[in-house]
Amino acid sequence: MQLYNTLSAKERAQLIEEAGQERLTLSFYQYTQLGNPQLFRDYLFIHWNPLEVLGRIYVANEGINAQLSLPGTQFEAFKKTLDEITFLQGVRLNIAIEQDNKSFLKLTIKVRTKIVADGLEDNSFDVTQKGKHVNAQEFNSLLADENTICVDMRNHYESEIGHFDSAITPDVDTFRDSLPVIEKELSEHKEDKKLLMYCTGGIRCEKASAYFKHKGFKKVYQLEGGIIEYARQVKAQALENKFIGKNFVFDERRGERISEDVISQCHQCGAPCDTHVNCINEACHLLFIQCEACQEKRNQCCSTKCEEIVALPLAEQRALRKGQHNSNKTFKKGRSEVLKFKH
Repeated sequence: MQLYNTLSAKERAQLIEEAGQERLTLSFYQYTQLGNPQLFRDYLFIHWNPLEVLGRIYVANEGINAQLSLPGTQFEAFKKTLDEITFLQGVRLNIAIEQDNKSFLKLTIKVRTKIVADGLEDNSFDVTQKGKHVNAQEFNSLLADENTICVDMRNHYESEIGHFDSAITPDVDTFRDSLPVIEKELSEHKEDKKLLMYCTGGIRCEKASAYFKHKGFKKVYQLEGGIIEYARQVKAQALENKFIGKNFVFDERRGERISEDVISQCHQCGAPCDTHVNCINEACHLLFIQCEACQEKRNQCCSTKCEEIVALPLAEQRALRKGQHNSNKTFKKGRSEVLKFKH
């Protein structure tokens, strides 16, 4: 029985075009206790592959983290598969603000140690003892309270293109880096201040709020559904939007516009820009911000060296990167020394 994706991204993109169906991009997560993540992983693939679900899904002993897309016509059938799983009945689905039929081009379901890499070896705290969930209106009220400290639980390249007004945006590369940094910087306010957190869809805050409560913070709040749900509620209820710029997303779209503000700049020329791209050189693939003018001028590359490489015949490019592993170290998320205007 087929339990893995067999089509390339190019082949899948062609099939999507030929199908001519509108697809929905959505995400969800749930913390629970899974006894056999591998068995659960295979179960999901068997049930979702026939529905043409595509996406990036992680399962672990602590639960599931899913970002995916599917044909709109299959939504009810997909929802039924969730409701047939006890701990996923009625789970909140974060529907993307901006849709793109090619947001995902493969169905990848992986078993991980954790659904969110936190680097924690402290098993004495209970992840279910989370902070208080707040909706968009409550979030705005807390944000206006002088006794509130609002913290962005995302990484530097996410908050660079968009964040909440007055939020603290830690200059960190990963979620695991942010936890000790925030605890240290806010340690003197464990008793007197309200700690208000947010992230993309809520999953990082879910764990972080439990962690900070465990560390002694008395008043811990988190934005339910994250920025995605906040934007939906703001629009549906005609609330004041306190988010400035774009919400970074982890699929081919790279971002969803929440406000018209452009708060970041092209990493190569400094022009106002908030469009993330990956360097077209397959041996580099650096994620950075590049304006349209620089994309054309630099042939979608991050550096002169990469421009020279992509100008070579494909056979020579493959030979140059033979034996090199395109690891997470390659994805420097805009910190490369070749980017003049990355702050």
